[in-house]
Parts: sequence; structure tokens; C-alpha cells
Amino acid sequence: MLAHEIRARVARGEVSPREVAQAYLERVRRLDPGLGAFLSLNGRLLEEAEALDPSLPLAGLLVAVKDNIATQGLPTTAGSRLLEGFLPPYEATAVARLKALGALVLGKTNLDEFGMGSSTEHSVFFPTKNPFDPSRVPGGSSGGSAAAVAADLAPLALGSDTGGSVRQPAAFCGVYGLKPTYGRVSRYGLLAYASSLDQIGPLARSVRDLALLLDAVAGPDPRDATSLDQPPRFGEALEAPLRPLRLGVVREGLSGNSRGVERALEEALGVFQGLGFAVREVSWPALLQALAAYYILAPAEASANLARYDGTLYGYRAEGEELWRMVEATRARLGLEVKRRILVGTFVLSSGYYEAYYGRAQAFRRRLKAEARALFQEVDLLLLPTTPHPAFPLGSRPDPLAMYREDLYTVGASLAGLPALSFPAGFEEGLPLGLQLLAPWGEDEGLLRAALAFEEATDRAFLKAPLGEAL
Repeated sequence: MLAHEIRARVARGEVSPREVAQAYLERVRRLDPGLGAFLSLNGRLLEEAEALDPSLPLAGLLVAVKDNIATQGLPTTAGSRLLEGFLPPYEATAVARLKALGALVLGKTNLDEFGMGSSTEHSVFFPTKNPFDPSRVPGGSSGGSAAAVAADLAPLALGSDTGGSVRQPAAFCGVYGLKPTYGRVSRYGLLAYASSLDQIGPLARSVRDLALLLDAVAGPDPRDATSLDQPPRFGEALEAPLRPLRLGVVREGLSGNSRGVERALEEALGVFQGLGFAVREVSWPALLQALAAYYILAPAEASANLARYDGTLYGYRAEGEELWRMVEATRARLGLEVKRRILVGTFVLSSGYYEAYYGRAQAFRRRLKAEARALFQEVDLLLLPTTPHPAFPLGSRPDPLAMYREDLYTVGASLAGLPALSFPAGFEEGLPLGLQLLAPWGEDEGLLRAALAFEEATDRAFLKAPLGEAL
């Protein structure tokens, strides 16, 4: 059942918050052992549901929360041994806002360690599996959240998107995933990876469910100096008439797509044209180089942010009395991919290399933003694939460079700070495919309105993985 339908049934008194919680908890306990979407469950869920006021706006809604988003009293590990058992003494703003409206945290979902990966195979605990085919990845780094929503283990989920970590798993799992405009959702309580890129984003099985979640979590926050003073009006935007829009299709240089992705793109263009959109091809030359810039800038910020994990403040602390040996032994618990990105970031920030790498990447980022602003003078929305192919098999990307190329189509919006939405657009050999809509800075509501028009014009909404049969 969809989130907005659950909310309506609770409001009418047809079902209680406890009954909703009990049903989802039983489904998770029965099916998640074969999927690995959750790292931990809320042990007080039924008590919290029993004590809930059913008149609250989101009463009865359960949200799966990526395990790099702080939840007071619940483990927040970031998929790392370094934070194993860490119980935050504070709550992320997004989580606090949901709970204040009556939503409940069902549990914490699996992820690539500290959000660094595109398959959820880099979690130090276990990999998550794709609910449409357990031999394949769910994408990453928000793979646990995407898999939980796709398998209907949770009606809603929060993930985080630095270079595509909400959108790519949304595409692989056949759900909706939004990276909001940078600053639309507070980052307070999100464990930092790359602070100028990180954004909390929602995952759901319908556009209306996305709007429901965004109206609750978005908006300015005095605890986050980068949050925008832009109140959310997502539900309101969905009720507005669809105005004629200009849709730009980015094709230049985007070769290597699977046949299914190309077919999904052509079919989507036909749907949008049928809705009255004026479609034209556009050029975004800098997009092809965005991946290289991203893998300079994001590791650079990661090397600074993860320096705090030294065993002296929180998390794991290795044995030993000599300071630097203790720090070295503590950080040895980091996974290989996290170490790799920290080393790359430290190198590009080092004396003699800063301008050659980091400085040039920042200059490129300004060029990318300028090209995007110019494009949105010509069109209202951009359309391109979310990924060049459906989900790949577990263990099939041992080369880190091959794994980085999975982010080819998603990092552009991240570097430019633009809102980007991955939506279900078809199947290839039984596996979901996603396409991506991008809007100008701050126009997230319009992005959802266009996606709703596509959803209502097709039969591709409300997908649910055949989890019981697959696992």
C-alpha cells in the first residue's frame, strides 16, 4: 500500500498506527534476512505506535532511514566498523520533523561505508541484494533504503545523495528517488562525506508519496547554515494544472546505453510529447567531464571530513597509550574504498598539487553551473538516463574505476546543486530502468509535477518487487 493511502486509512480510523507498524515489522522480519536492506530495527516501534496520537498529520507512516542519518537512541553506523554501536545523543532535523508529525522510524538501512560506493557492497556488515533479482546489486550508496521501498518493507525511506546515491539505487530498484536542490533539506544530523554535495533525499513508490515526505522534511533550519529559506509546497504543487513545458533531451556523448535504456528513453519522450511538452535535443558539453571533477572534489572533502574519526571523540577507539599509534590502529578499521578516497583527497589537497587538481576541478564546477544556467534559459526541464544499464551482478565491478563510472549521469546535477529526480521508466529482462529529470535551481516542486504527469500517463507507477517469489 502507498504511503498516502496508509495515511488516509489511519485518518479515517480504519486501521491504527500500531496495526500498520505490526504488519510492516512482521514483513521485514520474514523477508529481510534474504535481502539485507536493514542494519537495525527500532526495538520500541510498537510502543511508540501505541502511544501515537492518530490525529497527527503523518500518524501511522513508517520511514526507513539510511544509517548515516542520526537517530537519537538508535544505532547510526554509516556502514562502518568505526561507528559500530554508536548511539547519537541528537536527532537529524529531517528525522525530528517526521517524528513531530507522527511518522515512526522503522529501522536503519544498509549503505556503502560512509556513503562511498554505488552498489551497497562496500558496507562492512553485508551487501544488500536487489529485490527484483537477488543475484544483483540494488545500487548505492542508499541501496538499503531503495531495496526496502521496492520490496514494500517500508512505505517511505530517507537516503542521502552526494553524487547519485539516491537516484542510482532508485533506478536499479524501480522506485522514485529525489536529490533536492542543495539546501532544500537540512543536512543537520547527516554524517558528512562531501559537505558541498551531500543532500538528504526521499525514496518512495509514487510521486505523491515523495511530496508527502518532502513537505515534512524540507525547509530552512537554523542548525544548517546552508539550508535555504524556501518553505516546501510539494503537495500544493501537485494539484496545480500542468503548464506547457519545454523538455531538453541530453544525448551528446552519452553512448554505451543498453538497448533497454534507449528504448525507455524513446518511449518516455513519446509520453511527454503526448502530454504537450515541446521536446528538443540540447547540448551540455561539461557533463561528460563531470565524473572526473567529482572524483577530485568529493574525495578532497571526504579527506577533511573523515579526519574527525581518530578515536578521541566518538566511535571505536583502539587500544594503546601512544596517541598516533592509537589513531593509526583506530583508522585501520576503515574499509578499503573509504581509505582509497581519503588518500586521493589528501593527495589532491597537498602542497604542489592543489592548483593542478583541486583548483582546476573547482573552476570546472563553475563552468558546469554556468552551462546549466544557460541551458535552462532554453528549456524548463532536462531528461537523461539515470544509469546506462539496469542493475549489475553482485561482485561484477572489482575495478574501482568501473564502479565510479556508474555515476556518469548523476554527478552533473550534484556538482551544479540542481534538483534531480529518478523515476521508473520500464524494464529490461525483468529488471527496472530509471530515467532522470533535472530542473533549474530551487524548482523542485515543478520537477515533481512533471513526474506526476508521466506517472499518471503510464502504467509504470507503484512498482513492487516480487520479493516473496524472488527470495
